[in-house]
Amino acid sequence: MFSLQGQKALIVGIANENSIAYGCAQALRAQGADLAVTWLNAKAEPYVRPLAESLGAEIMMPLDVSAPDQLDAVFDEISTRWGRLDTLLHSIAFAPRDDLHGRVIDCSSEGFSMAMDVSVHSFLRMIKRAEPLMPQGGTCLSVSFFGASRVVDHYNMMGPVKAALESSVRYAAAELGEKGIRVHALSPGPLATRAASGISHFDELLSVAAQRAPTHQLTTIADVGAMAAFLASPEARNLTGGVHDIDGGYSITA
Repeated sequence: MFSLQGQKALIVGIANENSIAYGCAQALRAQGADLAVTWLNAKAEPYVRPLAESLGAEIMMPLDVSAPDQLDAVFDEISTRWGRLDTLLHSIAFAPRDDLHGRVIDCSSEGFSMAMDVSVHSFLRMIKRAEPLMPQGGTCLSVSFFGASRVVDHYNMMGPVKAALESSVRYAAAELGEKGIRVHALSPGPLATRAASGISHFDELLSVAAQRAPTHQLTTIADVGAMAAFLASPEARNLTGGVHDIDGGYSITA
């Protein structure tokens, strides 16, 4: 139905082959996009580099979003190598373990600030750097979860953090719409990723999701990737500011 042939896409957030970002990268590449792939640090590189190489990524670099020089280096390389960017995928989140496992009202100021910075503001920092590389428009995607709008047991402080991410998506979409830059949040149902493993009782959440979803199927990274590829396509040029549920209908059930 659509092609991403010749598009340039930056993928941030691959940790391993089970990552949502990897599913998105696979889908974008399958539709013809050229990829830039980052990894968090030297410890993560042996897990991510082989995946990036298997996708034929043209740019492969470290990126710790808390280090401004690394963020600048990635976008400088994209500017030098490609001269433009069509798609940005931001699929990273972090909260200190003690804060994540406690009550929302007990989380520390430092932990909450860190979670907001890595999970939300880093997306805004990336969009700001991507904007001049998208003179003909483009697509910026981040990843949210149902816990942004409903209380999910054990999701705790990441609920308010993801709510802030979704609000940021709407405001960024409104600000950049006239430039043809579209901003979206992908909201998959529960699926087993490295990030999700840090949430208490996550196996129970997976079981409940499969029971509650009208399709009785868990979301896969391929499902998320398919939506990401569509939203990055020219056919989605008049869609922006959305939070797109990819969850077999889990979010519509009571």
